[in-house]
Amino acid sequence: MKLVLIFAALAAAVPLAAAAQTPPVAEQRPYTVKGPVERNDPYYWLRDDTRKNPAMLGYLNQENAYADAMLARTKPLQGKLFGEIVGRIKQDDASVPVRERGYYYYSRFDKGADYPIIARKRGSLEAKEEVLLNQPVMARGHGFFSISDYTVSPNNRLLAYAEDVIGRRQYVMKVKDLGTGKTLADSVSNVQANLVWADDNRTIYYIEKDPVTLLSKRVKAHVLGTPASADRLVYEESDSSFYMSVGRTSDDKFVCIYVESTVSNEQRCTSAANPGEFTVVAPRQRDFLYTADHVGNRWIVRTNWNAPNYKLMTAGDAQAAGGRAGWADLAAHDPKVFIEGFKPFNSFIGIEQRSGGNKQIRLLRSNGASETVASDEPAYAMALGDNREVDTTLLRYRYDSLTTPTIIYQVDAATGRRAVLKKTPAPNYDPANYVTERVWATARDGTRIPVSLVYRKGFQRNGTAAMLQYAYGSYGYSSDPVWMPTIPSLLDRGMVYAIAHIRGGQEMGRAWYDQGHLLNKKNSFTDFIDVTRFLTSQGYAAKDRVAALGGSAGGLLMGAIANMAPQDYRAIVAQVPFVDAVTTMLDPTIPLTTNEYDEWGNPEQRQYYDYILSYSPYDNVRAQAYPAMFVGTGLWDSQVQYYEPAKWVARLRATKTDSNPLLFRTNMEAGHGGKSGRFERYRSIAEYYAFMLQQLGVTGAAAAAPAPATPPARGERG
Repeated sequence: MKLVLIFAALAAAVPLAAAAQTPPVAEQRPYTVKGPVERNDPYYWLRDDTRKNPAMLGYLNQENAYADAMLARTKPLQGKLFGEIVGRIKQDDASVPVRERGYYYYSRFDKGADYPIIARKRGSLEAKEEVLLNQPVMARGHGFFSISDYTVSPNNRLLAYAEDVIGRRQYVMKVKDLGTGKTLADSVSNVQANLVWADDNRTIYYIEKDPVTLLSKRVKAHVLGTPASADRLVYEESDSSFYMSVGRTSDDKFVCIYVESTVSNEQRCTSAANPGEFTVVAPRQRDFLYTADHVGNRWIVRTNWNAPNYKLMTAGDAQAAGGRAGWADLAAHDPKVFIEGFKPFNSFIGIEQRSGGNKQIRLLRSNGASETVASDEPAYAMALGDNREVDTTLLRYRYDSLTTPTIIYQVDAATGRRAVLKKTPAPNYDPANYVTERVWATARDGTRIPVSLVYRKGFQRNGTAAMLQYAYGSYGYSSDPVWMPTIPSLLDRGMVYAIAHIRGGQEMGRAWYDQGHLLNKKNSFTDFIDVTRFLTSQGYAAKDRVAALGGSAGGLLMGAIANMAPQDYRAIVAQVPFVDAVTTMLDPTIPLTTNEYDEWGNPEQRQYYDYILSYSPYDNVRAQAYPAMFVGTGLWDSQVQYYEPAKWVARLRATKTDSNPLLFRTNMEAGHGGKSGRFERYRSIAEYYAFMLQQLGVTGAAAAAPAPATPPARGERG
């Protein structure tokens, strides 16, 4: 009987390709791409760095119109999904206030607002509110709006912030007088969203971007009341493979410049009170990575020096002058535990670490005693929170799982006692209705791949369900199993959601990353495919009802699996996908290219050229049947240029042999992160969810939610 119902549901999903409108056809124009081997790229003309070419814009608009027509019948479902998603978000929510220099800082949303108000109260939470940034008002009249960094001067009187109204991540630095509420005349364009005050309350350190490559190139110092043209050059990085940032140490004694590539980095610091020459903490060296922070009279260093999974070392102020020769071990290397981050305090250190595929918090006390914070769930993630003061025994951290909305905890390092500061409100959601699970899939080379799963309670593992599988797997970025308001809409319709923790991330330590980049990159793709086959073989999903989702470098993953194993997926969603790997990595004028030679390889070298070419999605499109596909991009994307997915879609249309729908959506007012605003991204998600659900044969409304129950306490032993 169940099989009959499944067949009826699938039959009810009328293929979108049955729509009358014909998909756009992009013109082919011969173009030779130079490199170790010359290649013809007939769709190269779709690249226009000015974003003004009428033919190119015309093609993108045609694709948008085609997507509109093909998705018209899903509009009611899109609306329902959007309503469900935002219905799980508290409209007038606020962050937990954090104290810094006598003020409590927080952000809050008014009901229905897309942007938060940034505010503070002096001395007490009962004090009068001071609004620092009224973003709902500031965003008016802008199709895109983002403030990605803001910082208050040491005397608490001035606010420097970085604003972007295009989506290209070329920010404008502005300064506000918090006493008068007026914005000062000081303004600097084309900066990174990373600003630091000196103690004089007049000097702001910022990073100037290259206007073409958008690389972070120069650290400059702006003095209030002077023109940007007079800003002093503090440091210039000559190696284009390095990213750059600026910051202050945890105790606020030093301003530091950080430069980092995939395999090496370097940090230089100067006194925040009396800035002078920036002194190098330890000189750069290939395959040597470190981050140094300062508290009291010593430096704490996280490093991979003779420690692939990292360790913590320390050096007093006098010993630090001698470079790493003066460092001493503080937290030893453990081949089974990856130290991902740390936060030093006067009397202890909070450590963010990974073990068994989960991210944990460990407390390292000054007497050497160590304690790992426990969890009651099999798959979860903890992360260091907003901790701005070092003279305290209290550490703030966050906890998530696929069933548990974010909980902000505070643990006392002196006693081990924990307190809940906030449970993120999730209206119309009861975690007791869902189950999370951690399973291990065996890859084709014998490696065990962790997989985080979630489904609605009562789910039967009988091989008939639909499933959405997600992964990223690049840059050492780990995909943690955190709660999202979008996922229950799938689970309530009987679906399974799976995160494949494939190689290329660092879920299982640094070796996990090493096995998934450069000449090992294909492991990421085959891991994802092998996880799919494992889950279907174990009855978590039907073989013909699996969808895959990935974005950015995860979009490269989607393009690769579409070419390598199209039969394993009914639908693929690729957002801002990096799919033209060879051509992009051959062009140093494209943003990010030179920074990423140690991630993908430099295709000017024949070994890397051949390897990248062997998996580059655009270059490996061939005459075969592909799954139904939804591809999204932003015209102003600075990370993955819009023309990569545009070219890929054009080639797929001209080459694939199936009649499955292929939709391409370009947001004409957005960049890499999509539309700005709290709710707008959920409209985009609702759109491709509706497309995916129709292709998977998932019909009908979500399961009715029972009367709200009191969520069980999770991980609150103290």
